[in-house]
Parts: sequence; structure tokens; C-alpha cells
Amino acid sequence: MSGIPHDHYEPKTKGEKWLHSRLPVLGLLYDTLFIPTPKNLNWWWIWGIVLAFCLALQIVTGIVLVMHYTPHVDMAFASVEHIMRDVRGGHMLRYLHANGASLFFFAVYIHIFRGLFYGSYKAPREITWIVGMIIYLLMMATGFMGYVLPWGQMSFWGATVITGLFGAIPFIGETLQTFLLGGPAVDNATLNRFFSLHYLLPFVIAGLVIVHIWAFHSTGNNNPTGVPVRTGSKEEAEKDTLPFWPYFVIKDLVGLAIVLVVFFAVVGFMPNYLGHPDNYIEANPLATPAHIVPEWYFLPFYAILRAFTGDVWIVMFLSWITGGIIDAKFFGVLAMFGAIAVMALTPWLDTSSVRSGRFRPMFKWWFYLLLIDFVVLMWCGAMPAEPPYSTISLIGATYWFAYFLVILPLLGVIEKPLPQPATIEDDFNAHYSKHGGTKTVGSPAE
Repeated sequence: MSGIPHDHYEPKTKGEKWLHSRLPVLGLLYDTLFIPTPKNLNWWWIWGIVLAFCLALQIVTGIVLVMHYTPHVDMAFASVEHIMRDVRGGHMLRYLHANGASLFFFAVYIHIFRGLFYGSYKAPREITWIVGMIIYLLMMATGFMGYVLPWGQMSFWGATVITGLFGAIPFIGETLQTFLLGGPAVDNATLNRFFSLHYLLPFVIAGLVIVHIWAFHSTGNNNPTGVPVRTGSKEEAEKDTLPFWPYFVIKDLVGLAIVLVVFFAVVGFMPNYLGHPDNYIEANPLATPAHIVPEWYFLPFYAILRAFTGDVWIVMFLSWITGGIIDAKFFGVLAMFGAIAVMALTPWLDTSSVRSGRFRPMFKWWFYLLLIDFVVLMWCGAMPAEPPYSTISLIGATYWFAYFLVILPLLGVIEKPLPQPATIEDDFNAHYSKHGGTKTVGSPAE
């Protein structure tokens, strides 16, 4: 952890010295396990290990599933059924992979909103935040392409709708869409492209995760107070921190165990709960489903995409001043990707000098409303694109952009924060008794 005094790895045996002089992997492992970590981290910090588990699970199960999958439009659906019925343990592998994706996104949303509440994006962690948002975008791309591979009805028509969005981009849209599809429509070339990228991108994500971890190991962990670790001396730093091993490793493993109990209960007893029944029907280009719905983790941004129709005033205004270049479809695409972009720009949009939301009373209410807004948009994304859902989606999308572009910048100017603890040690002592009592609070609002 940069700037925080602590003991570094010192090789003792001849073998350790030989290896350390050529490849300091033991030193890297030591500095990772015994890195000084703020000792007031609460349970919202256990989702990092859940995400690491999910990434490993998706890669391992994906590699095995690929051994039995056939990326061809005439055989893809049948090969998935072959995995489910004929491959030893195949049904469990597929259910682990499919529900593992849902756990992955559930954990990453908690991870993102925890960062938004506690100000983990603020200096000097802007690069860490940006790398995290790139990982999230790659996760979305990987999840979308993986959803296409079973070649069911929802897979086929979901690919048709989403790739059709790129066709709305002025001037280059048609060319870009043809490049993505490998032809004029979703077909075998599309399936092969998506299969190849779906297999490749998790390894890119794994590389970026290493960069992400390296980044926050360089700048140090944030903590619920947002107060930095004291760096004046090793003794002061030790009062604010504990070694990552064994304290936080054990805590993370306990949290992971609890999450996995729920996860394996879902996989074992309700594995298809989050899936769509139409995806158990083989893809048919001649039969359009009554309602095309993406996976649940895409629904909030899908709702934003559909919210801006041709009768919304801002769409009509931009269409008029651009001579029709920006139409409702293209504006929806801009809004969908813009909703993610404003999250990435949060380090520069939040003007408050206080890092943690714990000490920002006005911020808390707007943040809680953002959480509610996210859930409402998710619900609207699963509903038909008709009133009242379209109206609610538009209100939700408006608030999403208003929160990041208007409310956050203004709060930094008008909000009066509460007093912050002078040190992490003071916060730790305030939540623990002097005789080893238990922590009394653990919610994001603590």
C-alpha cells in the first residue's frame, strides 16, 4: 500500500533469495496477504471475494461447457440439450454457469453502489474506478454474447434487437451492424463471432481484475469513514490498520460461505427461476416472441433505452436541430450508454470534499432514491413498452441523469457535512467496546 509504512518481504533461505532475485513472486504474495488494511471495514467490503469467486467459476465451468458445445445455428440448441441430458453432471455445470452470471452481476451492482456511497471513486482512486467500469462494460458484453449461445427464441431475438441498435448510429451504423453480425442478419456468422468473444473476454476481464487490484493496492483501500490511514510512522499506521491475513481473509471467507449457501440453494432447487421460458424453444426467425426481455441485469439500462420515444420533447428538439440525424432510436442508444458513462465520470462530477456518504445527510436521501430508481427501472425493463411503464421509465431515466449531472455537483456546494472522526482508530473504537465487543452497525448508512 503506497505511502503506508509496513514490513516488506525479506527472503530468508537461499532458495527464497534465489527466486526473489529473479522473480519476486513471493514478495508480491507476501505484500498482498499482509498489506495493511483499514481495520474499520464493514461487511459491504466482502463482495470483492464474491466477485473473484464468480470470475473463477465462470471461467472453469465455461471451459468445460465449451468442450461439448457446437457453435452452429443448426446444432447449437441441440448441443445445449446434449449437455443437459447426456453429459455427466452437464446440467449442474450449465446451471452453475447461468446462475453464476446472475450472482456475478448481483455482486458487481452491490460493489458499484457501495463505491458510490462511500466515495471510493475519489482521488487518488480515479483510475481504480475507471478500470472497474471498463470491467463492468466487458461483463455486460460477455453476458450478452453468452445469452445468445443457447440459440433459443429469446437468444435469437435479443441478439436481433440489441445489434439493431448499432444500426441506428448515423453514417456508420449499417456498416458497423453488418460487421458485428458477419452478414445482413443474425445467423451462423453472428453465433460464431459471439462464441469466440464470449470465450475470450473473461480472460481479458481477469487481466483487468489484476490491474484493478494492483491499483487499489497502490493507492490503499478506502474505508467507511473515507478518512485516510495515517502515514506519519509505522506505529500510527498500525493503529489504523490490520494485516489482510488473517483478519480480512477470514471475514471475506465467512461472507463468501453465506452467499454460496444461498447461491447453491438457487442452483439446486430453482435453477431456471431467473431464466425465460421462451429460451427453451429453439430459435425461429419466423416467429417473434410477444415480448422480448433481456436478462435481469440488463433491465435498468434496457428501460432507459426504451424510455426516449419520438414524442419526448428532448428527442423531438434534437431531431429538429440535427435535421433528423438524432432520432428516437439513436437517442435511446446514446442514453443507454450515457447512463453508464455518467457513472464512470462520478469522480469528476462529485464536488464534495467529504468522501463518505456516512457524513453527508442530504446526499444519503438522494442516494437512497437512486437505489429505488435503479430497482424501478429494472422492473420497467421487464414490462411491455407501453403506458404506464414507458412513462415511469422516462421519469426514472431522468432522475438517473439528474443525480449524476445535477444533484451530485450541487450537493458539494450546498450540503453541510457532519463531523468526521479524526482517525480510523477513533471510528473503530467508537464501534467496538474496549473489551472486544461486537460492531453495532453495518449498513451503508452507518
